[in-house]
Amino acid sequence: MFNAEKVKNDCVQWIRDFFEQNGKGCNAVVGISGGKDSSIVAALCVEALGKDRVIGVLMPCGEQHDIDMAKLLVDTLGIKHYIVNIKDAVEGITNAVPFALSDQSRTNLPPRIRMATLYAVSQTHNGRVANTCNLSEDWVGYSTRYGDSVGDFSPCSHLTVQEMKQIGRLLGLPDVLVDKVPIDGLCGKTDEDNLGFTYAELDRYIRTGEIEDQDKKAKIDRMHKMNLFKLQLMPSFEPEL
Repeated sequence: MFNAEKVKNDCVQWIRDFFEQNGKGCNAVVGISGGKDSSIVAALCVEALGKDRVIGVLMPCGEQHDIDMAKLLVDTLGIKHYIVNIKDAVEGITNAVPFALSDQSRTNLPPRIRMATLYAVSQTHNGRVANTCNLSEDWVGYSTRYGDSVGDFSPCSHLTVQEMKQIGRLLGLPDVLVDKVPIDGLCGKTDEDNLGFTYAELDRYIRTGEIEDQDKKAKIDRMHKMNLFKLQLMPSFEPEL
């Protein structure tokens, strides 16, 4: 049985311990998308460090239809925040490359620009960048390598979507943030439309191994195997000397 209160409290202490050992007095820098993951990670950091040591960074690419949710989150938590529109940076790279980028390259470029933006903010404001991924997304590789998959510390990468929702409610976040339908922030589709299965199905399979639809099981297994490299350190050659 998942004990949300214990896990939440343990995670808060883990964040405190991380900063004590790896950045005493530093700030937590969190990319705020308006979705539940960044909202919950930011709220955990506020509980662990206090609102004065958490900085939110909103990074729309041009117009962002749900940026009001990101603004609601920073207002609810009362944290300092910056808005950095990455549209010009994305277009600058797209136009500078002497060939047409593939569809996948264009899709993954904004999260990689956001990663660079977060580290620019972090290094300027004595920070450590929070990774906002969860176990469900990581399990099937639903993140951009060297984009939203990176960070200096990761509070929720071993928690499923359903578990994170329970923690979000314990943290007192508005329901509209905790229950917001997840979208990829890249092509405008919902996560579940892109994946072909629901997070409830995926989370149950991760935790229990149970799933009724064998086609979905095969797809999850295939995606998990194909994307394991994203969760591992970069391979490096070790010569025999």
